[in-house]
Amino acid sequence: MAEKKSLSGYWRTTFLIGLGFFTMGLMDPLYDNYIPMFLGYYIDSSSLVGAVMTLDNILAIFLIPVFSALSDRTRTRIGRRMPYIITLLPLSAIFFALVPFSALESFLFLFVTIFFLNIFKQAVRGPVVALMPDMVPADLRSEANGVINTMGGLATILGTILLARLMDVKINLPGIGTVDKILAFPVASVFVLLAVVLLFVFVKENKSTVSTEEEREEKAKEPLLKSLKEIFSEKEKSALFILLSLLCWFIAYQGILPFVGVYTMEELGTSAGTAALSSGMVGVAYAAFAVPSGKFAHRFGRKRTIRGALLGIVIVLLLVFLHGTLTTGMNATFRLISFWLLLFLFGVFWVTVVTNSFPMLWQMADYQTIGIYTGAYYFFSQLASIVAPPIAGGAIDLFGYPALFIFGLIFMFIALVLMRNVHRGEPEDD
Repeated sequence: MAEKKSLSGYWRTTFLIGLGFFTMGLMDPLYDNYIPMFLGYYIDSSSLVGAVMTLDNILAIFLIPVFSALSDRTRTRIGRRMPYIITLLPLSAIFFALVPFSALESFLFLFVTIFFLNIFKQAVRGPVVALMPDMVPADLRSEANGVINTMGGLATILGTILLARLMDVKINLPGIGTVDKILAFPVASVFVLLAVVLLFVFVKENKSTVSTEEEREEKAKEPLLKSLKEIFSEKEKSALFILLSLLCWFIAYQGILPFVGVYTMEELGTSAGTAALSSGMVGVAYAAFAVPSGKFAHRFGRKRTIRGALLGIVIVLLLVFLHGTLTTGMNATFRLISFWLLLFLFGVFWVTVVTNSFPMLWQMADYQTIGIYTGAYYFFSQLASIVAPPIAGGAIDLFGYPALFIFGLIFMFIALVLMRNVHRGEPEDD
């Protein structure tokens, strides 16, 4: 057996590429936590606020696959991903900084700002993600993805714990007066712009892997939709089954997470502030175990690692479902801490699935189609984020909050079964 390579020679490159994920980790939690509040200035209906909040997911379904595939076909002196990164990420930062100011003006100004922010932010996501497999060898991508996911997790912690405190700082705006709920957005935007500069200066896309002129011309004649269709028409169906699997596990995850805080308030009697720590347990595990999960898969295999993690999630969700019944009458502090511990374990297994599934899918692509496969990944994950909350909410309405975890368990188990049909995606399949 050939000796496995080490990521040590790629730490600098991986860290710099991770800055792209870091920017998303800064913007996304601030967006999710404060955009509904800004919309609430003008909209009384929670359902209408929710409808606006799905805008980013709807745009992502269309923009991520398209721009991922476009970047596959782009050839410039600075690379194929970098032109999108250095134009779309700064535009995202500018519109992100404008959000709280537009909220002070009018609903129309706020909506237009949110719309263009999502256009640029979702369009650049695919090229940012596809940059890593361009630069890092196939057998090191699980470990590299772990490093990158850790950076995204740390950015989430920075955004929600540190930058969010700036929302309480009052500033004096000419013509408006003293206001708060402003500073976190422009400060985060400065970090995004700094990350873009560092990416552009220090990350040089590998020119040796650029296709020949003949290959470029041949690929240019192939329509984007035909390229996507190739994924599903392949005789060997591993790519199709891993995409169906990730659709199921993202439906489970996106269905559970929005309701976890409400569950702890309704079933465990916590305050609103304490309830937010429930989803935080998943985030802490995500940041702590992203790198170890990549190393584990590097040693024991990606498919075996993902299947084991999915089985672990199924067991944890069963325990969470039984938790309310088994701990009835026990000390309230013990009930809450034991619930948090289960969510932390959920996060450990969850980051193991997420860290290693992307490299498996990339392994099934070639250099010309990495962006297309990246777009397919995001198409299915964003589709899940749209359909999951209404399904999970319906289960709660019919059967109560504990049914939320049975809902998640069922879809995670389906994903586990589907993964039996995935036969490619390991480094030796290159």
